[in-house]
Amino acid sequence: MPVDVQQIKERVAQQSDAIHRLQTEIGKVLVGQQIMVSRLLIGLLTGGHVLLEGVPGLAKTTAIKALADAIAAGFQRIQFTPDLLPADLVGTMIYVPARGEFTTRKGPIFANFVLADEINRAPSKVQSALLEAMQERQVTIGDQTFALPTPFLVLATQNPIEQEGTYPLPEAQVDRFMLKVRITYPRRDDEKEVLDRALDGSAGTIEPVLSTQEIESMQQVVRAIYVDDQLKEYILNIVAATRAPGEHRLPELAPLIQFGGSPRATIYLAIAARAAAFLYGRGYVTPQDVKDVAYDVLRHRVILTYEAEAEEQTSEDIIRKVLDAVPVP
Repeated sequence: MPVDVQQIKERVAQQSDAIHRLQTEIGKVLVGQQIMVSRLLIGLLTGGHVLLEGVPGLAKTTAIKALADAIAAGFQRIQFTPDLLPADLVGTMIYVPARGEFTTRKGPIFANFVLADEINRAPSKVQSALLEAMQERQVTIGDQTFALPTPFLVLATQNPIEQEGTYPLPEAQVDRFMLKVRITYPRRDDEKEVLDRALDGSAGTIEPVLSTQEIESMQQVVRAIYVDDQLKEYILNIVAATRAPGEHRLPELAPLIQFGGSPRATIYLAIAARAAAFLYGRGYVTPQDVKDVAYDVLRHRVILTYEAEAEEQTSEDIIRKVLDAVPVP
């Protein structure tokens, strides 16, 4: 069935005003950090969970809170700590003496947007409870299973694992995040504006500018964005090169990669590229869209060997070499 790219572009243009309103509203409290904002929007447009990593003080929580406040939807912030229990996250059964029966008390996970703050400070049982919610969009309390609201999005922050009191997240859980975004220090000009706003108290107040219905409408448009067969082959080749680099003219990477990207990486790379094209106002995906999101989709899915760590190689180094080597259609 032929795809009318022009018609898709017109649908994207119709939705552009809504996304611009959202970006403007976020800009009231957040200065710069365009990469972080765009990745949060990609998560919003695709329903993919997003993990932000960076040292404290880089506005990770502020950005997520601003995004949630700008949408008329349920929002909950959960501060992850070493003594957090699964029941504190999903809820529990409460005995009611007056009725002689148990009743369900739902936890903060029952919200459209969940901010999991400092997610890598919580114990493994809490991580397991969150894993079910992220993957199955449901939670189990007692012997009952409850569906989570739609849309449902986990936006998590974590400190670098070298910091005291942090624990590496299980690979199975990290893989459930569509994007892992590394947050760096702001540019000097942006930091100057942050300082000026802090000194004169000029930070704005976020008002809801989008509804969940508008979010779902934009998500439908993103799902319609055209991905050419050559782009699909390009995405497949990128992920395959992380698994079998020797077959893609990268034999020097074979001793450095323990595990490459899973099929979930292939799917998320295509979906995230679609959302990137939407943010650029296009009805089709380009190779540059794929490259733009490749680092955030793959950095937590390319697992390195001890040899790579000894040579001070990072997953970003591996991804860069893969993108340079795989032919662009």
